Amino acid sequence: MVHGTLEMLLVGAKRLENTDYLCNMDPYAILKCRSQEQRSSIASGKGSNPEWNENFVFTVSDRATELLIKLLDSDTGSTDDFVGESTIPLEALYTEGTISPNAYNVVKGEHYYGEIKVGLTFTPEDVLHRGLPKDFGG
Repeated sequence: MVHGTLEMLLVGAKRLENTDYLCNMDPYAILKCRSQEQRSSIASGKGSNPEWNENFVFTVSDRATELLIKLLDSDTGSTDDFVGESTIPLEALYTEGTISPNAYNVVKGEHYYGEIKVGLTFTPEDVLHRGLPKDFGG
């Protein structure tokens, strides 16, 4: 069984559906890997092409088969609007170790609503705990 750390770079999104009709939306992402959930900052006024360039860290095992990213539009005084979501399979990451920032489709229902760009790195637990002598390297 594989255990380790999943590092995710949330780069940005493009061509999202603008859910605010009178102004640019204020998108943010909710990232979920099994029971762990994290939230990005709000890209205030960035509309359909937000950029975050934020890093997130999850503790994972090979039982975590996917990373779910939900995109929402922050609204003051009302419920935040659902913009779309992207599901990123993790199987290849466990083998490769790193997946360079790549675009993934954002969907709502069965329809395409833009793309999100994400980079991933997996570090197995045995590498994280591999100790080196204190005098290693001189």
